[in-house]
Amino acid sequence: MKRVVVTGLQAISPIGSDWQSVHARLAEGRSGIRYMHEWDKYQGLNTRLGGPADFDKPAHYNRKAIRSMGRVAVMATRVTELALEQAGLLGDPCITQGDMGVAYGSSSGSTSAFVDFGRMLIEEDTGGLNANSYIKMMAHTAPVNVGVFFGLKGRVYTTSSACTSGSQGIGYAYEAVRNGQQRFMVAGGAEELCATQAAVFDTLFATSVKNDTPGLSPRPFDRDRDGLVIGEGAGTLILEELESARARGAKIYAEVVGFGTNADGSHVTQPNSDTMEVAMRLALQDAGLAPEAVGYVSAHGTATDRGDVAESAATHRVFGARIPISSMKSYTGHTLGACGAIEAWAAIHQMNQGEFHPTVNLLNKDPECAELDYIQNQMRAIDTEYVMSNNFAFGGINTSLIFKRWA
Repeated sequence: MKRVVVTGLQAISPIGSDWQSVHARLAEGRSGIRYMHEWDKYQGLNTRLGGPADFDKPAHYNRKAIRSMGRVAVMATRVTELALEQAGLLGDPCITQGDMGVAYGSSSGSTSAFVDFGRMLIEEDTGGLNANSYIKMMAHTAPVNVGVFFGLKGRVYTTSSACTSGSQGIGYAYEAVRNGQQRFMVAGGAEELCATQAAVFDTLFATSVKNDTPGLSPRPFDRDRDGLVIGEGAGTLILEELESARARGAKIYAEVVGFGTNADGSHVTQPNSDTMEVAMRLALQDAGLAPEAVGYVSAHGTATDRGDVAESAATHRVFGARIPISSMKSYTGHTLGACGAIEAWAAIHQMNQGEFHPTVNLLNKDPECAELDYIQNQMRAIDTEYVMSNNFAFGGINTSLIFKRWA
């Protein structure tokens, strides 16, 4: 088995697109949630809260280069470009010879393309379609466009699994490198913000309607939470064989040491605490670690009643009450297919700095949530060699990743 390290990592999020900016927002306790005036036109939509990313495509992304991309693919491509540059691999011929693959996901393609096809069905007219309409819409638009843009010829995993798209992308990329199937992998996930995503959770009465106080929602694990908020962004990790990274003299940011994933096999939308627990234990088993070795857990923490309670109970059964835990979604909203990658990116940086963010807006713990060491109010200094990042998705898909600090 190969050892797998992270040699590049970048993200785009509602609170910034570089670690310095994001760290400052985390330390300030200031979220990226705002009132979405663009959604006022939708009758019946209860929530008006969203977390848009401050992102504009770079000038060198000309029309020809991105003609097959919607916003989700453009964000995925840009953040991958930055991660490859950080890893010292951008433009290196070695990545175009089949040694680099892609494991990447989003909940769906760009919804603007769905609209074009919907108009065709309603108006019985294909006039709004072109050769790239489907490419922008398809579930694997992000990994395919990333691969084409950089000329990658390795294997492609499309991890379109809703809220675990990004974390499964990292996990499957880790397995591909560990098993010697690829020398490098681009891993992560992306999502673009759309009112349709808010409507999905609105129909389940799972969205926050604190529309007059955007900065006070979402509130993961809090007694007074009223639901989740949708956000957007992208995150990419460059995974590489340790021997390769050492031979190149590459900077190593962390080692991926554990991955666990499973399915509830019971209900499409209701979380299952028991299988969440199993996913965490699978990751610990894969890493060869006892629970006591992990010093921090990055929670999925969506601010939904059933999700928070189930996740906290599962985490408590694995780690007990002593484990420090916080949710980045309190700052970014739920970035769906991107959250697993963005949260892993943040967890790695914080592990290396020895300082972890609180769950913003967590003022009064829900008594139904299990006893854990919830980080509140301010950054917490924690010296730990291992962190765990957890995500759970519609369809009952559970993931758990463990990263080791690189000495």
